[in-house]
Order: sequence, then structure tokens, then C-alpha cells
Amino acid sequence: MLRASVLLLRGRRASSRSSLPACSGRRHYGSSCVSGGDGSGDARAYFTTPIFYVNAAPHIGHLYSALLADALCRHRRLRVPSATAPRLSTGTDEHGLKIQQAAAAAGLAPVELCDRVSAQFQQLFREAGVSSTDFIRTTEARHQVAVQHFWEVLRTRGLLYKGLYEGWYCASDECFLPEAKVTRQPGPTGESCPVSLESGHPVSWTKEENYIFRLSQFREPLQQWLRDDPQTITPEPFYRAVLQWLEEELPDLSVSRRSSHLHWGIPVPGDDSQTIYVWLDALVNYLTVIGYPNEEFKSWWPATSHIIGKDILKFHAIYWPALLLGAGLSPPRRICVHSHWTVCGQKMSKSLGNVVDPRTCLEHYTVDGFRYFLLRQGVPNWDCDYYDEKVVKLLDSELADALGGLLNRCTARRINPSGTYPAFSSACFPSSPGLVGPSVRARADDYALVSAVAALPKQVADHFDNFQIYKALEAVSICVRQTNGFVQRHAPWKLSWENPVDAPWLGTVLHVALECLRVFGTLLQPVTPNLANRLLSRLGVSAAERGLGKLSFLPRFYGRPCPFEGRRLGPETGLLFPRLDQSRGWLVKAHRT
Repeated sequence: MLRASVLLLRGRRASSRSSLPACSGRRHYGSSCVSGGDGSGDARAYFTTPIFYVNAAPHIGHLYSALLADALCRHRRLRVPSATAPRLSTGTDEHGLKIQQAAAAAGLAPVELCDRVSAQFQQLFREAGVSSTDFIRTTEARHQVAVQHFWEVLRTRGLLYKGLYEGWYCASDECFLPEAKVTRQPGPTGESCPVSLESGHPVSWTKEENYIFRLSQFREPLQQWLRDDPQTITPEPFYRAVLQWLEEELPDLSVSRRSSHLHWGIPVPGDDSQTIYVWLDALVNYLTVIGYPNEEFKSWWPATSHIIGKDILKFHAIYWPALLLGAGLSPPRRICVHSHWTVCGQKMSKSLGNVVDPRTCLEHYTVDGFRYFLLRQGVPNWDCDYYDEKVVKLLDSELADALGGLLNRCTARRINPSGTYPAFSSACFPSSPGLVGPSVRARADDYALVSAVAALPKQVADHFDNFQIYKALEAVSICVRQTNGFVQRHAPWKLSWENPVDAPWLGTVLHVALECLRVFGTLLQPVTPNLANRLLSRLGVSAAERGLGKLSFLPRFYGRPCPFEGRRLGPETGLLFPRLDQSRGWLVKAHRT
């Protein structure tokens, strides 16, 4: 992943300073909803994951970033089908000293190492159903063109100068560190050694001449950008953190390294002695994907939502917007930040042997099952913990038992022998609660269910807009439980189709339950696309009837015709989600590599 580090110029600076380039007209940096609202706003939406560093195989944290972006993109696609199809980009960050060193240690050329690990990310995302429209690699020719053009724009606008950097450098993290970010710890032989305060990796004193970006000139424009729209960075604690950073000194940034030291990267245009530093190289990928520097990119920028991990927030919320402003471009519309995954309360680490292999999880829990777990349990505001038993308990409870059991009950031949969407009886379930009559069977709890499911699509949309997919899934799960309570309360298996008193109410109970299932299946499409497809197919819902924009629940209750009433159900698809077998040996740490 993009390194959460940066070269800060703390040493000698060039004496000449240029003024901040003027922007054409007054800029407004307002952000719209992540999922595009109701379609009345911008016609285009562009979602991005970080590009992932190829120093190691992918883990569940990488997959989580990709699934968050994928769910947002799928939700947008279903919610605004008439708009230009949204774009979703992901990829791999393949330049830098660590790649150069790792390849040498493995006896490989850097490109061979990059090809190998990038292929692992591509395979994982294919298997996980990530519906990306572009997978970019920073070693591609199109990306070098974009990066060098971006560099030249900054240079011609007077924002780059050569300066001497002297300070601490961390080779493991590929970053320079200010004195305040360095501490001392006992080394292997007991002597005191300087290390990075954040990562604990060793640092060494270094001195070199680099190109410097005039970041210090952008402190006030960045503050104004953020204050104009507090929704630009979400969740809110991360927004506050960025504003706090901007209260401190914002030193200029080194944006190149000596090519004699770092040759595996993109050369500085017109100066072969310098290599463009990897984080600037990596950030420009968001422009490369949409056609930069050709004019076509302007139709997609800045209609952008970056989905990133909290460790790279400073890159995306300070350095990247400043670079964009320096190049005469607007900052991204929205930055959605998520926290990390731990394993049984510990940080994932090769040395601890607890790195979770996402491909093994997809195999054992199914693609939809593991997608659901990560997006249901992952809370962007704080770190989330993974352990096998938690996955099994959640999926068995919410997908196998609650949702799958509800579908099986309502489509079973014994209860629904005609295999159709039964008719709804307004006499049994009048639209006004409190009415009495010989045919009325609905209770107060039943009206509460109808109100809850009717409100669910907007509730889910609002949660997606607020980057709270876990809350959207929680809301769906609550309604699934309510629907199961409705079915259990009225026990349709105790009613008879042959009884003229029972039959209208039996049909109504099944009609209401099937309508609830249709809403649940429609809303789950961005998270569990295959499972939702099987559910909706079983209900006989066509592809054209699965959009979110015009999702109408229980129209017969409101006196409108229902297109599904009397329609035959689709073919049986087997268990919607089989319960997981906890006795299998693979549940005991087999996910760890």
C-alpha cells in the first residue's frame, strides 16, 4: 500500500520563493454523497482504492479496502442506473527502494517481482468479485507519461526547487523523519539505536540534494478546502485529525531521490540524476486511470471518492490535495477512511505468523460469506478484530439461519404448494391500523414490520452515503429478524389453503414475507452479489426489477397493484447459505500463513 510516510524538508532550503499559483475563478470544494444521491447531482462517480505495495502477498486489510470501494460502486450503479456507469480503480504500487532491495535479495529483476505479486492481487480481487473497471500498475508506460507530465506542470508553475536535505531516514519505511518522530531503543547488542517512533524500524542520518515541493504555501488553502465542507473527509474523527495537522508547521516536501541510490522508479524529466519519489508517483495513479494528461480526464475529476486506510491519511488529505492545487486541479471530492484489522487482538505480522490469507477465507466461507463478514463487522472508525469463530457465528446466524431460513420457509412446497407469489388481502391486513372486522388478522407488531421495511431502502442509502456500510447491513439484519418474528408469530404452517377463513390470511402472510425478502435481496446486491442474485431469482424477480432507484415495497398494502402477485416463483436454487461446519480442521488457524 502507499507508504504512510513523507520526505519533510527540515534542513537547508532554497532562498527564492514563488507565490502560490492563482486558480481560475473561485473554487468550491463541496462534496456530494458517496453513492451519488438520487441522481439529481453529478452524472459521474469515480471510486478508488489505494494502490497496494507489492512487497508482500495481499492480506484481508487489502481486501477490505477493495470491498468497501466495490460495495459503494455497486450501490451507485444500482441506485442511479441511468447515469454514466461509475468507475472503480485499484492496482499495485511497484516502484521504490524496498522493491529494488527485495528483488535483489530474491535474485530477481524488480519487474519480475512486481509481475509476481501484482498477479496475486489481481487474482484475489477477481475471486472476491471486485468489479473494478481498471487495475493500474505504476510500471505501465501510460503512468510514466502521466507522472512526468504532472511533474512538469508543478515545475512550470514554480513549485519545485532543489534543496539539501539533512536528517533521519528510515529505509524500511522509505521515508525521511523529523527529529520529533525518532526515538532510541536498545539494539541487538544492547547499545542505544535510533528508530522510527511510529514503526520501530531503524533510522540513519543522511544528507542529499533533492527536488522540493513548496508544500508550505498550501496550508491556508487546504484549511479553507476542509472548512468549506466538513464531509470531505469521513468519518469525522479523521477530518478533525487532518485539521489538527494543519494547525502545525507544514514544511516543504522532498519529491525526488538520487537515482544512484534509487533507480527503480520514474526519472525526473530532464534530470537523470534524480528519480521521482515513490509516493508522488503512486498518487498520480488516480489521474492516470481516467486519461490524464488528455482532456478526457476532466469529465471524471474531481467526481472522486478515495477509499483509503488510516495509515495513509496524511498522504491523501494533505499532500495529494496540495499537489493537485499546485497543478491547477481541484482536490478529490471525498476521502473515506477506514481503520485496520487485527487478528485475535494482535496486529497482523509475519513474525507472529498470524497474517490471514484472504483467498483461503473466500474458499472456506464462500465469496459472499466473507464479503458479508468484512463489510458487516468492519467499522471505519476503529480497528476491528478477526478470528475464525466470529466469522462462523455471524454467517450461520445472519445468512444461513435468519435469511436462508426465511426464504426456505416461504417457498417450501408444504406452505406454498402453488409455487407462486400469493395474493395480498387488504381485508386481513388493512392499511389503517386499529380497524376491526371479522377478517382483520394483522397486529400492531405487523404494522411496525411494514413501517420498518418500507423505510429500509432510504435508511440503507443514507448509511452508504455516510460510509457506514456496516450500519446498512445491521439495519437489514434487524428487519430480517423482524420478518422471521412475523412469520413465527402467524405460523403459516398451521394454516390451511383449503380453509376459506385461513387461505386469505395465509396468502397475505407469505406475500408480506416474500416482499420483505425481495427488499432484502435487492439491498444486499452491493455486498453479496451472488447470494442476492440467487435469492431474487428464486423469487422470480427479473434483472430489470432489481434497481434501487424505484424499489417499491408492498404496493398492495398502499392500494397499488403489485407486479409480482400471482407470478410463479423462480426455480429452486438449493440452500441460500449452508451452515458452516465448525468441526472442520481448517477452522483451527488454517487461515494463517
